[in-house]
Amino acid sequence: MITLPDFPWDSLVPARERASAFSDPSLDGPAGKGIVDLSVGTPVDPTPEVVREALTAASDAHGYPQTWGTADLREAVASWFARRRGVPDVDPSGVLPTIGSKELVAWLPTILGLGTGDVVAFPRVAYPTYDVGARLAGATSVAVDALTALGPLTTATTPKVLWLNTPGNPTGKVLGVEHLAKVVAWARDHGVVVASDECYAELDWRPRPAGSLEPGTTPSILDPRVTGGSHEGLLCVYSLSKQSNLAGYRAAFVAGDPSLVGTLLEVRKHAGMMMPWPVQRAMLAALGDDAHVTEQRSRYAARRQALRPAVEQFGLTVEDSEAGLYLWATAGEDGRATLERLAARGILVAPGDFYGAAGRRHVRIALTATDERIDAAVRRLART
Repeated sequence: MITLPDFPWDSLVPARERASAFSDPSLDGPAGKGIVDLSVGTPVDPTPEVVREALTAASDAHGYPQTWGTADLREAVASWFARRRGVPDVDPSGVLPTIGSKELVAWLPTILGLGTGDVVAFPRVAYPTYDVGARLAGATSVAVDALTALGPLTTATTPKVLWLNTPGNPTGKVLGVEHLAKVVAWARDHGVVVASDECYAELDWRPRPAGSLEPGTTPSILDPRVTGGSHEGLLCVYSLSKQSNLAGYRAAFVAGDPSLVGTLLEVRKHAGMMMPWPVQRAMLAALGDDAHVTEQRSRYAARRQALRPAVEQFGLTVEDSEAGLYLWATAGEDGRATLERLAARGILVAPGDFYGAAGRRHVRIALTATDERIDAAVRRLART
């Protein structure tokens, strides 16, 4: 029988109730009442019209969709990598649409045939689904911050799959080209599949490169500076939920080694894991329109610019948070204590222990709230 951890969000119910009951007559208007929920990274802004129009136009979906996705969709993914990620050599045969990225993360070890005695490694502070995916396969999960932490490698201790997450959730840390290249070289020496979850790559807050009009770009595991020109043993997982407000569409993809993607495709065909045809058409439209991504990034940048100083004024130190939709912050105390102090101000955040024991002195604060709710949080945090 598979043993899964308790669903962490259930533990927030008492704090949610306290935050929801917040009332302060000294704060006028909406700022003085109710919860500001910064605990979950759920997009709150409208889905772009260009995407909605594509979905509507494809609503006559009487036939079964293709598990592999249409050729033009796979080519659009390859074009997006070249245009937005600096990866000009993605083979469309190594692209596969997925029903959101979480299901791919959860089922990848199982689909690749891992089981009892196999090891799945992932960061010490990380999205919980990496661990869940290992458990679903019956494999052993190991949380490490460095390859050396794996210790002396044997057949029994060498991971079959190594997860990277860049930019990281919850930390917002970005892994550089040199770091990624070292990981890839090590993985190839030891026959390890590297799967890199890069869902926040378009939301990189680092300074722009000199002479560039574009924001700092998060390097991909598929970047030729990382791979040496081969995607062998490498998978990049990506979602449009964040950059395009498509969380409700479950629109994502995996790309990389055509051989590995072919294995995923065969299993998914047998299991009926098909992205609906209207969503495929909507995803095609989203990948071809950069304007809405720039607009959405500007919204999050403004919210981040307003919220971060207020969080620091409240006494928290923001660490990493170079990219993504969160502030990874600590008050030097147990994160549950910080959670309670913020709930008393009507602000709900996620405790760092959701993401592993190494995160227990932090909280994750999301930028995914309306401008009005972000303003309410800023005003509440400024109270003496």
